[in-house]
Amino acid sequence: MPSPDRPTRAPRGGPGPWRAGVAALALAASGAWLVHDGTTGRNGPPLPPAPADSQTAGPSPTAKPAPTPKPAFPPLSASVPTRIRIPSIKVDAPVAGLGLTAARQLNTPPMDQRNLAGWYRDGTSPGAAGNALVVGHADNHTGPAVFYRLGLLRPGDTVEVTRKDRRTAVFTVDSVRVFPKRDFPDALVYGATERAELRMITCGGKFDRKTGYESNTVVFAHLSGVR
Repeated sequence: MPSPDRPTRAPRGGPGPWRAGVAALALAASGAWLVHDGTTGRNGPPLPPAPADSQTAGPSPTAKPAPTPKPAFPPLSASVPTRIRIPSIKVDAPVAGLGLTAARQLNTPPMDQRNLAGWYRDGTSPGAAGNALVVGHADNHTGPAVFYRLGLLRPGDTVEVTRKDRRTAVFTVDSVRVFPKRDFPDALVYGATERAELRMITCGGKFDRKTGYESNTVVFAHLSGVR
């Protein structure tokens, strides 16, 4: 895993200095933290459309997700996620728990398992109060992987996470953002919240064989139902 190309601070008001700091360090490292060996063509994973008032490929790293209504369901107790489904982009994949490497960077799902998402198991469970982090490869050397189409999600789309307690946490997408890896907004993505929220992260933007993808695509969603 590459070393971080910039210092990372723990978000203020997080779940504790160690946990918040580790999460930020692990996830906000180089843009290659998810994909070591991506596609070599000119076209990378699909990206969300740029805002109407933006002339760049993505919004400013300081932009905030759009305000969302208070979820109709209170947070659930903690339970390990086992599967994630995103009907609008045809994702249906098992979820594996991920820990940290000796360098305190997040481990990734095996590159040869294209249809596998990873959950930061030392963080929040999907459906519980706080930000649950789910990551996935955009591609590997053989083609598109589980989160290749993540940038096609739109506000109002739903994400279903099945948990070990046999409950399914249903999330509604609030916004989809693209952040250059050099300016990744740790506090915005990993900051504390009292609501049950979900962050899904993958690689995006241009790909360079030496440095990997230049950006990260991040989906912001909140708990809106339970089955």
